[in-house]
Amino acid sequence: MRRAKISVIGAGNIGGECARSIAMKELGDVVLLDIPNKDKPELHMPKGKALDLACCGPVEKFDAKLTGTFDYSDIKDSDVIVVTAGVPRKPGQSRDDLVAINAGIVKNVAENIKKYAPNAIVIVVSNPLDAMVYVMWKVTGFPAHRIIGQAGALDVARYKTFLAFELGCSVEDIQGILLGGHGDDMVPLPRLTSVNGIPVSDLLPAEKIQACVDRAKVGGGEIVKLMGTSAWYAPSAGTIEMVEAIVRDKKRVIASAAYCESEFGISCPAGDGMFVGVPCVLGSRGVEKVITFNMNADEKKSMDESVSHVRDLIGITKKLLPELSAPGNATR
Repeated sequence: MRRAKISVIGAGNIGGECARSIAMKELGDVVLLDIPNKDKPELHMPKGKALDLACCGPVEKFDAKLTGTFDYSDIKDSDVIVVTAGVPRKPGQSRDDLVAINAGIVKNVAENIKKYAPNAIVIVVSNPLDAMVYVMWKVTGFPAHRIIGQAGALDVARYKTFLAFELGCSVEDIQGILLGGHGDDMVPLPRLTSVNGIPVSDLLPAEKIQACVDRAKVGGGEIVKLMGTSAWYAPSAGTIEMVEAIVRDKKRVIASAAYCESEFGISCPAGDGMFVGVPCVLGSRGVEKVITFNMNADEKKSMDESVSHVRDLIGITKKLLPELSAPGNATR
């Protein structure tokens, strides 16, 4: 049986951790790609990381093949591609501040994916996520179900973690979901949060739940302040949860930035929707279904505000890359 081929574009902290997790879970063979270091051309970071990871195999008991490369032709025939390329956030910087820098980087990555791996499912991790996944979709021209943004998996994990801190219980017993853009405008839903089936509102006072919601919204920024750079362990863990659902066709329901035109009250022209965090069924086709449900008035208001910000962000991106205004492929 043919092993899955999974390419990770961007060999930095998140990319390296993604490659490690893919190998250890034996989800497939890994190609780790990056660009040469202009200041130190003698170095080959992706090849070095791939070799280091390969030497973990005898200890961790995995046989995945690991390839480090600067050459995009090595991603040929990839089943799944994880895109982490781009500049990470620095203290005082918002995700939106990264648009001008990372839009061009992701555009170049998308052009190469289109050329060398036209049948791949692409998971975008690069920030600002909601705009970068839109760039990937427009530039590749891939069907929307094969372009996914990793946001909700991470955001939900942070939300559950902070609730577990307050409750003193295992994170495994907390169920929750959130919607909207990735960042301060995300929409966690306490009404649909439970602990082994028990509503969280029966276990914590409203102010403590709200504190967890608020902390989840700025969870990435909190880590940037502490470390001086973006997080990588939790973002990679959320990404690998999605990769595993796709490669193993698990039909997992995972909050992801998926293509929407009318879901949850979103209003977009046909064929030119946006990628927003929603609960999705992820399987071998990528996004196999967007799950919708009724929101109450407060949730709807928060969702509308979040979607408005995503729309503004895409507008900024289109000004930077006017070619994105052409119709995309919304085939599902």
